[in-house]
Amino acid sequence: MSILVSRATRVLVQGITGKEGAFHAARCKEYGTQVVGGVTPGKGGTIHEGFPVWNTVEEAVQATGADCALIFVPPPAAADAIMEAADAGIPLVVCITEGVPVADMVRVKAFLARTASRLIGPNCPGLITPGQAKVGIMPGNIHREGPIGVVSRSGTLTYEVVHQLTQLGLGQSSCVVIGGDPVTGTNFIDVLRLFQADPETTSIMMIGEIGGTAEEEAAAFVKAHVTKPVVGFICGQTAPPGRRMGHAGAIIAGGKGTAAEKMAAMEAAGITTVKSPADMGATVARVVGKKG
Repeated sequence: MSILVSRATRVLVQGITGKEGAFHAARCKEYGTQVVGGVTPGKGGTIHEGFPVWNTVEEAVQATGADCALIFVPPPAAADAIMEAADAGIPLVVCITEGVPVADMVRVKAFLARTASRLIGPNCPGLITPGQAKVGIMPGNIHREGPIGVVSRSGTLTYEVVHQLTQLGLGQSSCVVIGGDPVTGTNFIDVLRLFQADPETTSIMMIGEIGGTAEEEAAAFVKAHVTKPVVGFICGQTAPPGRRMGHAGAIIAGGKGTAAEKMAAMEAAGITTVKSPADMGATVARVVGKKG
């Protein structure tokens, strides 16, 4: 069983005629993902770098049977692209775009609640099931198949822990980066629930960051519902209150959302915490060894 994407996933790229969309569509295809084409309004009926292009998502779905949308649309139009994909019945929508206005995402969340679509992102590198399919911009070569599920708000730290795990001979079942914006489509709990239900995932690496309460809520979920070992890391441990660190959602406001609070919540839930990103892979290896 794979998490969210597999060899059977048929990916449609919105914004495929842009430089970034075309480049990453080709990289996903090289990895083995079924990229069936793309959408750019006004360019339907053309072929762009080997990929057929349609004017609308609905037309593309009817022609290809696409069940996943990968979005590289500029920020002002990204919300409409997400809703167009969901309205066309695509069950999984992955939005890479950074800088989507928060007000637009509030509108998107309300719209998605009336559909059966799941959104990953925005402002994320996507997700990958190693050896099967990658839907996003992550470097596929650092991944290997295995039993460790990775869920993270940070793309860069995901690449770091994956590289460490792979170097230690620990492959990954799936890696899902949920994004660092204040409003995203999929949260930690959503992915933790999937990893708990996945028989091929035996342990979980969770990477959070300062700002908001998502990590505390995830820790409570782990304590109540997750039976698999979980290792956690919070980035931004030295951030002063009121200072944004990297992501739009990574800001300590009103004394809430600090790394110390999040790590304390994790530890209270039985999660093994890591103080330094350099120790993430080694800590997972130690925990996996302990759990047999």
